[in-house]
Amino acid sequence: MSGATMEASPSTPTMANPNPNSNPNPSEGVEELTLTVKWSGKEYTVRLCADDSVAELKRRICEVTSVLPKRQKLLYPKLASKLNDDSILISQLGLKPSVKMTMIGTVEDEIIVDQADSPEIVDDFELGQDEVVDIKDKDVNKLKLSRRVAQYKIKLLNPCREGKKLLVLDIDYTLFDHRSPAENPLELMRPYLHEFLTAAYAEYDIMIWSATSMKWVELKMGQLGVLSNPNYKITALLDHLAMITVQSDKHGTFDCKPLGLIWAQFPEYYSPRNTIMFDDLKRNFVMNPQNGLTIRPFRRAHMNRGTDQELVKLTQYLMAIAELSDISLLDHSRWESYSEDGFKRRRHS
Repeated sequence: MSGATMEASPSTPTMANPNPNSNPNPSEGVEELTLTVKWSGKEYTVRLCADDSVAELKRRICEVTSVLPKRQKLLYPKLASKLNDDSILISQLGLKPSVKMTMIGTVEDEIIVDQADSPEIVDDFELGQDEVVDIKDKDVNKLKLSRRVAQYKIKLLNPCREGKKLLVLDIDYTLFDHRSPAENPLELMRPYLHEFLTAAYAEYDIMIWSATSMKWVELKMGQLGVLSNPNYKITALLDHLAMITVQSDKHGTFDCKPLGLIWAQFPEYYSPRNTIMFDDLKRNFVMNPQNGLTIRPFRRAHMNRGTDQELVKLTQYLMAIAELSDISLLDHSRWESYSEDGFKRRRHS
């Protein structure tokens, strides 16, 4: 195991811009904390805001050290319990300029990791409409998104295509059952995956966004033949570092996938009007609820792969809405009835 000592940078005040009037962007008004992370013989600068969580701290450490958040152990005598709680905000830690921490962790490339070792799914929860509006409209969450846009650059595997809509897909329990045992990953692939992607590619650019590391995104998609299929092309892959942490009064702190990250980097191609995201966790599109469709989770692959028709039905839905100029106006929670009606209209026309 590798150890990293983390201390407040002596050359930078712990809390930057304490006076909102001195902030170069007064609309932000967010206190910043700059830390120096010593790891593997090198020093790295990690910048955080007071409204960030411990989960975000680990994510930022991951960016500079490649030690995944799930592999990190942050040790500090007076803060041990809080540092084990990813939902705790940095402002609640009471960090001082002289604080020193130890991060213990190992880069995933250096250890043997089982296929099912990615984070287990957590129970989803239903967010009320008012709560969703409150989260996505909060200035602090908009600021987090703008910071993520600046920090995370999407690398294109294939060019964006003019005039195509955008389909963003989760992996675990959406395209792949990552928890069931199997000798061959293809046994855990959701039925009709390649047929679904082939049909969708005719009208949509496709991006894959997983809450796991990029290593696992590439590995899983490679094992399933998604990155080499001649019938379609994947535009880009996104991982957990592209996510942001938001806070709900009722459900606490959790991570989500803000589509605004994609729209900000490719505004000439994608927008709320032409984007749809499939995920088995509704919480993941809390920042853009009008663009999310909650897919039924694909679990117990060996038992269900003979009967699962979700991707077949969703193919019909994608084709039915492809001609619309603004798909964000649809209620995607009613996708099944819309798909059936559209299919009947096309069959009788």
